Amino acid sequence: MIRRVVANAEEALKGIEDGMTLMVGGFGLCGIPENSIAALVRKGTKNLTCISNNAGVDDFGLGLLLQTRQIKKMISSYVGENAEFERQMLSGELEVDLVPQGTLATRCLAAGYGMPVVYTPAGVGTEIANGKEVRNFNGKEYLMEEAFHADFAIVKAWKGDEAGNLIYKSTARNFNPMMAMAGKITIAEVEILVPAGELDPDHIHTPGIYVHRIFQGEKYEKRIEQRTVRKRA
Repeated sequence: MIRRVVANAEEALKGIEDGMTLMVGGFGLCGIPENSIAALVRKGTKNLTCISNNAGVDDFGLGLLLQTRQIKKMISSYVGENAEFERQMLSGELEVDLVPQGTLATRCLAAGYGMPVVYTPAGVGTEIANGKEVRNFNGKEYLMEEAFHADFAIVKAWKGDEAGNLIYKSTARNFNPMMAMAGKITIAEVEILVPAGELDPDHIHTPGIYVHRIFQGEKYEKRIEQRTVRKRA
């Protein structure tokens, strides 16, 4: 068995250099690799291209890397609650490639499956289709989208073992499994790390074959973007 455990986020991020492309799991602030993002800020790596559903909020998640100007390009589906993301995009400081959410997920999956392209009806006839091939299948037009290529994928799981097998918890699963499949090197941070063999094989979402480095994170804040509560009767 290959033991994939590393001591901490700093060790896990070794090899990430200026100008690289990173996939970063999570949906908003749900299921994001908090420890790894914080370590990237400390590391100071610049000119990164980040593939992620969105960029967190101004002072948390990938928003921290936007604050320090470490991201040169965001490939995402949602600007969302991040005012700094919006400001940098509108001012031209940040290159942004907005991708339909389903297409974003499918292009990650394609990379994991070893498929060079996928065809989707999403985006046909819009600006997204500019310069891209459109083909007709059974009387319907489909847009050709290339699989993503990422130097590293950084994901967050609830529980993992020393062999790299991962279990996600509820909606925190989101984009993490497909990104874990797609990176040339996949880094997983987990809340709970157990010896190999302790996880029920039927409960594993990401097999360890996809994971190259795993570490147990600490001090998870798990913020909520928009808290909605009922008024008292």
